[in-house]
Amino acid sequence: MSQQIYINGQYFAKEDAKVSVYDHGLLYGDGVFEGLRSYDGKVFRLQEHLVRLWESAISIGLHIPTTIEQLAIDVNDCVARNKIDDGYIRLVVTRGAGPLGLDPHKCSDPQVIIIADRIKLYPSELYENGLELVTASTIRNHPAALNPRIKSLNYLNNILAKMEGLKAGCVETLMLNHKGEVAECTGDNIFIVKQGKLITPPVDAGILEGITRNVVLELAQQAGIETVERSLSRHDIFSADECFLTGSAAEVIAAVKLDGRVIGNGKPGKVTTQLNEAFRHCVRES
Repeated sequence: MSQQIYINGQYFAKEDAKVSVYDHGLLYGDGVFEGLRSYDGKVFRLQEHLVRLWESAISIGLHIPTTIEQLAIDVNDCVARNKIDDGYIRLVVTRGAGPLGLDPHKCSDPQVIIIADRIKLYPSELYENGLELVTASTIRNHPAALNPRIKSLNYLNNILAKMEGLKAGCVETLMLNHKGEVAECTGDNIFIVKQGKLITPPVDAGILEGITRNVVLELAQQAGIETVERSLSRHDIFSADECFLTGSAAEVIAAVKLDGRVIGNGKPGKVTTQLNEAFRHCVRES
């Protein structure tokens, strides 16, 4: 059976799944999305993702033509139909089709799309040995221009930074905020370990409050590891004992270099390994 894509209550074969070229999600990036993971056929932290989706939609004045409860059922059904055990789900809500021009009130029929597939974000050797980062010259969008807590369909800011990293031979890139502070990477939140403390930038640093980020903070607190949310500079990363990234697609992965400079001993550290193992246990037991 070919992959089945959910669009507004109906399923279509992958090659037949289409939206209008007049959809403002395509024309202007007007819409919101979530990226979720499934483990053993069960979607991880589904409720938290749906709440964030709804909050993003409310923030941009986008009405989602269903309920959280029904969409949860639909997400689980899409995963089951596509026989996805360990996989990735992309949940998208577009503004819908309308005439050319920015006015969202002229759009109709928001499109609710669910794609259940498999993903391998980074090569397995990077999970074993850690990855290298470079700092992008492209900064995170100013939070006064676009609230970073909105997961909008316009990801050009992140893509431009990603291109800088790829050009430098790195699969992930560190982004600073408008103050020059560490914000996050193009698709992942960032943590450091310093003298046994787990430190990560706060939400007001212009970051997305990642679901995996919050899970890791919970796991660290359960393990008796002190957690701190405070502003960070590149100096803090250079002088850290350990560094790692978190994200729904990336899960937990060590970062061992920044801008060619080794972080810690240049290998995934003890706390990183401990939290990675705790996370992998958590997703299987939830």
